[in-house]
Amino acid sequence: MHELNQDDRPLQMTSPFGDDAVAESFSGEEMVNGLFHFDIELISREDNLDPATVLLKSVDIKVRTADDEWRFFNGVVKSFRYSGGDDRAHYYHMEIVPWFWQLTKSANCKVHESAGGKSAQDIISDLFDEKSFTDYQWNLRGTLSNRDYCLQYRETDFEFVTRLLAEEGIFYYFTHEEGKHTLVMSDNTSDCSDCPENEVNLKFNFSVKDSLDHLATWQHIREVTSSEFKLTDYDFEDPTASENFVTKEKTVIKTMGSAGSTVYDHTSASAAVKPDSGLLKSRATNRIEAEEADHETLYSSSDRRTFYAGGKFKVTEHFADSESGTNWLLMNVQHRAHSGGYLAGAGAVSGVYSNTFRAIPSERIPRPRYSRTKPMIHGVQSAVVVGPSGEEIHTDEYGRVRIQFHWDLEGGRDDTSSCWVRTVTPWAGTNWGMIAIPRIGQEVVVNFLNGDIDHPVVMGMLYNKDNMPPYALEDNKTQTGIKTRSTLEGGKDNFNELRFEDKKDEEEVYIHAERDLNCIIENNETREVGYEKQEEGNQEVKIYNNQDLTVGVGNSDGGSQTIKIGKDRTVTLNTGDDSLTVSQGNQKTKVSLGKIETEAMQSIELKVGSNSIKIDQSGITIKGLMVKINGDAMVEASSPMTTVKGDGMLTLKGGITMIN
Repeated sequence: MHELNQDDRPLQMTSPFGDDAVAESFSGEEMVNGLFHFDIELISREDNLDPATVLLKSVDIKVRTADDEWRFFNGVVKSFRYSGGDDRAHYYHMEIVPWFWQLTKSANCKVHESAGGKSAQDIISDLFDEKSFTDYQWNLRGTLSNRDYCLQYRETDFEFVTRLLAEEGIFYYFTHEEGKHTLVMSDNTSDCSDCPENEVNLKFNFSVKDSLDHLATWQHIREVTSSEFKLTDYDFEDPTASENFVTKEKTVIKTMGSAGSTVYDHTSASAAVKPDSGLLKSRATNRIEAEEADHETLYSSSDRRTFYAGGKFKVTEHFADSESGTNWLLMNVQHRAHSGGYLAGAGAVSGVYSNTFRAIPSERIPRPRYSRTKPMIHGVQSAVVVGPSGEEIHTDEYGRVRIQFHWDLEGGRDDTSSCWVRTVTPWAGTNWGMIAIPRIGQEVVVNFLNGDIDHPVVMGMLYNKDNMPPYALEDNKTQTGIKTRSTLEGGKDNFNELRFEDKKDEEEVYIHAERDLNCIIENNETREVGYEKQEEGNQEVKIYNNQDLTVGVGNSDGGSQTIKIGKDRTVTLNTGDDSLTVSQGNQKTKVSLGKIETEAMQSIELKVGSNSIKIDQSGITIKGLMVKINGDAMVEASSPMTTVKGDGMLTLKGGITMIN
């Protein structure tokens, strides 16, 4: 066969095979917001070219332009195959793609989170850098909001990156040069460059021989799309202001859509980015601009070798005056090129090149369309509550906690493992309701609002082998209750508890306070012990220190206490004094049937002012300013010795007075 010399060929290749293989033909497509792919047909004298030599290696294809310059196409080899051969040559096929394609081969479940948050640009750049990909470029005019929390869940790295770009309204394309290609990410078309030799005209005189680098066909299409986007959002940190989180963005193209073609969506702010009206307006603008990009499209074909996706060109001549002078942004370009045939020898015809392409007006921004490809979790997941070392409860003013999912291999089980996550409670009001904050180490059930992976909500807690129920089961299966644990460093014997025992004939309500029990009743309290059967119902109160009982505290009108006892009452005071003080009012003791017996070992004394009656072991002493003894029938005083003495006067008087 003839020498495989590509030096004079219009289509040439540089690859790890060197001179052992040359490119006979080349075809493929490059696009905005998509991965390019190029197919190369190789011819070689060798029948044993090793795929390992080129797989994931850089390859250059270059095509000679009209001004004898080179247009480069660079990529890495995705696949390589042997297609057979004969006695003249052996044939191979090779497909090249961007380095960005390699991200389709890696998937992850990961929380992208940092103190202070990261923007989508930061997250994507970090991912590229971790994988040692450096050929990328950001052309952003706007500022991206920081995301406190960004979850990648069962997505390839490529799906994750392109999803973030779409959420931010950022489009991407590739530029090529010898030895490399660069991923360009942009939010505007001002930085999109003109194609080399960017001015082109429509070839309408096919008799002209020199028709290189002309447009050969022309299809200018306009179609109706949505004319308005309406977005709403909600912020739990400012629910009232959320009523104002409504934005409408209308198309600037008057003929684009009908008045009723409005797309309404409630974005339901995630934990990733705090919502505000500015962010909502930006998202709505991105959505309508993506619609506008599809309103007007040019489909054409040419032999202009310098056309590339993301580049601009201008139509200088056209048989329709309205089309002359129009400027376009290339969205897709399909290339086809042939070397001229190596088996034909030196007399082979010149190489052939052509392309077909799709373009939009250059003032349009080719934002990626919003899609619902973001992973959704339909159902709940399990996670563990995490926090800083040395803490047992880690929360904020809303009762939120931080969690780590079991599939998160990179989390540190600390306060950087996730954003703050809201927790569900059975009752929530304005400074009232119920609250039980999940503690560090507890397993929790996590759901996701609207299935959004960036909006987790803790639904409740689960027992497991490390965290067992407070009551041994099945032995205590009839018990229901709340049992807490003292913190910090409380043990199993340090707890508060409210327990209900529902076992038949052993029913019980049990309350345990680890330290203090405070009960405030602002009106009445009624307790009935043994009320239903009125047969058995005892109350036993044991107080191991002091008891203070105040009735009517804080009430100047007083407060009464009434105690009714059906049978016996016994009060035993083991040691100390017993004192009853009536500050204002009377004291009355009445025994309707029976007697009153008061006994003291030392003395009993009744006093009113300076008057007193004292009973002690030596006798009874009565003192008073005046002492009267009045017996309606008889008064008898009897003793072995009696003394009646009046220091001033002694009067003995009676109807009959007998002195023995």
